[in-house]
Amino acid sequence: MAILVDRDSRVIVQGITGREGSFHTKLMIEYGTNVVGGVTPGKGGEWFEGRPVFDTVQKAVDATEANVSWVAVPAPFAPDAIYEAVDAGIELIICLAEYIPVQDMMKVYQYVKNSGSRLVGPNCPGLLTPGQAKVGIMPGYIATPGNIGVVSKSGTLTYEVVYALTSRGMGQSTCVGIGGDPIIGTNFVDVLEMFENDPGTQKVAILGEIGGRAEIDAAEYIKAHMTKPVAAFIAGASAPEGTRMGHAGAIVEGGEGTAAEKIEALRAAGVRVADNPEQIPDLLQ
Repeated sequence: MAILVDRDSRVIVQGITGREGSFHTKLMIEYGTNVVGGVTPGKGGEWFEGRPVFDTVQKAVDATEANVSWVAVPAPFAPDAIYEAVDAGIELIICLAEYIPVQDMMKVYQYVKNSGSRLVGPNCPGLLTPGQAKVGIMPGYIATPGNIGVVSKSGTLTYEVVYALTSRGMGQSTCVGIGGDPIIGTNFVDVLEMFENDPGTQKVAILGEIGGRAEIDAAEYIKAHMTKPVAAFIAGASAPEGTRMGHAGAIVEGGEGTAAEKIEALRAAGVRVADNPEQIPDLLQ
């Protein structure tokens, strides 16, 4: 079992002929992801790696019955790409772009929320269901099928923990990078609920960082609803107040969003908290 994407997902890539889109689409196809086409305005009728290219998402959906889109266009064009995917009825939209202005994402968030679509990201590495599908830039070779769900704000932390789990013979059900921006389409609680309801997921690793209260909300959900063991790591414990650590959302202001605050909340919810990412496999053993 898995959440969000599997071998039956029908994926299109918005920006399939661009630098990032073309490079990672090839890797997605090599992994076995069911990429059914792509979208690049002005290049409709062309082909990429044996997949048709369309001028619009609606034309792509009409021709391929795609239900997942990976938005691989630069930040200035990403909001409109997401709107287009929503309007075409795409069920799951994953957005790679970094540096989308917060005010633009506020509008995108409300638009998606009022639709039948789900957005993962922006500023995220995407999704990986080992042995079935990868959508985005996660390296498939580090993962192996299993029953541990992984959800993370950070792409690099995701890779590190997934590799550590695989090295210990502990496979993963689905790995989800939710993104590190202040406003994202899918949060920790959303993914934790999916893992809780997924019979193929038996344990969960949550990887957070300083800034905001997403991990505290996750702790509250875990305490009230989760029946499966959860281990966590919070990055940025040594960061001085006011320092941003890579992600736009990873900044502590007014003493809120500190690592200590989040670790305390998670431990109070019964979560085992690691001192470093490599400890996650031991805590889930």
